[in-house]
Amino acid sequence: MGSTTPQNQSPQKRGRELARQGQALFFEYGSVKAAARKLMERHDDLPSIQAFRYAAGLSQDQAAVRYNDVAGNQTTLGGTTINAWESWARSRGTAGVGSPPSYASLLILAAAYGRSPHRMGEEVISPGDLVQEAYEKLPPEDQLALKMTAVRSSIPATSDTLRVRNAVVDGSPDVDNIIGADFNLLVPTIDNGNPAICAFSLPNPNPGHLLDLTWNTFGFGIQRIMRQIKSLGRRLDADICFGINEAGLVMATFLASAQFNRCSIGYLRCNRARNAISFAPESHFPDSVEAPVIVICDFEVKHADVVGLVARELRERYPGAELYFAVFGAMTKGNTLEVESFEELTGAKIIQAATFEAVFIAATMSPPGIEPPLELR
Repeated sequence: MGSTTPQNQSPQKRGRELARQGQALFFEYGSVKAAARKLMERHDDLPSIQAFRYAAGLSQDQAAVRYNDVAGNQTTLGGTTINAWESWARSRGTAGVGSPPSYASLLILAAAYGRSPHRMGEEVISPGDLVQEAYEKLPPEDQLALKMTAVRSSIPATSDTLRVRNAVVDGSPDVDNIIGADFNLLVPTIDNGNPAICAFSLPNPNPGHLLDLTWNTFGFGIQRIMRQIKSLGRRLDADICFGINEAGLVMATFLASAQFNRCSIGYLRCNRARNAISFAPESHFPDSVEAPVIVICDFEVKHADVVGLVARELRERYPGAELYFAVFGAMTKGNTLEVESFEELTGAKIIQAATFEAVFIAATMSPPGIEPPLELR
């Protein structure tokens, strides 16, 4: 018999819990269909279109990205549309609540969710599976189209249709990283700015080993930082983007080009010797205006106070500078990646001591950390 999540639970917390259950069920059954079915058995009020998303390991924004990818990026669907479809399904098609997906959208969404949480396989999902409970509220034309494609399947629990890709390039499996659920985190920010950023977690399926990131994940994280910058509360125009080491330099290059109108790019190559950190001569400090706005990009923050050293160096070289800090991965103190407070991050005190104007974090990670694509250092 199904169960429902406690009504007094916040939507955000409930979403994180459903996402956790969805991914766990996928790994238990090896099938998005089976995971979605089990998830709906546990939660009577969960619509199928939302259950499939959780079983596929996607947030609403990630589902939109996957949708656009399946459509060959000829669409620009956003997470708000995914939310509108799920709201419509939760209300069982009640007028004025959300909006129904079209038949064409269901075809694309079914293909997107069939790619599994980490894109290791492809599973055939019927578009009718996604709208079981609200099927009769669809326009007649869409109902007819779904009938012609074997609508309202029983969602079999077999994994026979799951095809795992074993392609290997230079010893690395051709698979994407598992992306955890989105969660909001309050971080240091400007006066009257928006302190809430939307980050995601990076679960490590091999604890004790570095998590090798794919280019897809790396790009997704940079996009997330860009979205946080746009949601700061006021326009941020950077004069210089500094990258810490090579991975940070790649981040700075993308941000400078896509977000900051091709502003100047700086480079800080850090050398470590006997627990001391210094800047190599190859570091580059571009000329700039007086009291510039500087965005510092770092790939990860753990225990070492690299950002503190960087902040002191840049304030000395650029008097009166406004410093902002963008990091791809922040390590957590405990086992829970979806932290509820900034203080639960390993580098929280280090970042706070640097007194940045604002902080942007793409993802959280567990020890020993993450490795950038192509082992950028």
